[in-house]
Amino acid sequence: MNLWFRLLWLLIVSPRRGPLSPMDTCSTPFQVLPSDLDVLRHMNNGVYFSVMDLARADLMMRCGLAGRLRQRHWYPVVAAQTIRFRRSLTLFQRFTVESRVLGWDDRAFLVEQLFVRDREPVASAVVRARFLGRKGERISPQDVLALVGLHAASPPLPVPVARWSAEQAA
Repeated sequence: MNLWFRLLWLLIVSPRRGPLSPMDTCSTPFQVLPSDLDVLRHMNNGVYFSVMDLARADLMMRCGLAGRLRQRHWYPVVAAQTIRFRRSLTLFQRFTVESRVLGWDDRAFLVEQLFVRDREPVASAVVRARFLGRKGERISPQDVLALVGLHAASPPLPVPVARWSAEQAA
């Protein structure tokens, strides 16, 4: 349930935080809540993925993409994701998720998401996400970017990300 409250909070706060370009880094603040904890009293691994969803929604709202997607009945789906945990997050700690689009191929976007506490990385993730239409049809990254007026080739992906993405697409 707390994710619904966090989503509501983002819907209210995101527009006030100022616009971003789709290629900008979006820093989304969070705090570890009691419902986020596992039996070892640190943030549950599954909560990281849910928080990442919210941070990507924040990026889409702030770059003006969310409303345009909704008008066309297009929606994002995660095709693959990987995460590396470095440190734990514990009750009431504040952290940010820094989300940025690394690039794209003909089917999907590659998004890096870093969990940062006190300017120190806590976890890092890469997400391969694509967009689908109302009937499940694939929407190309170029068509999604055109919604916000971006007509450019993908920046070069870091080699490990490109390799991982190719493995996931195969």
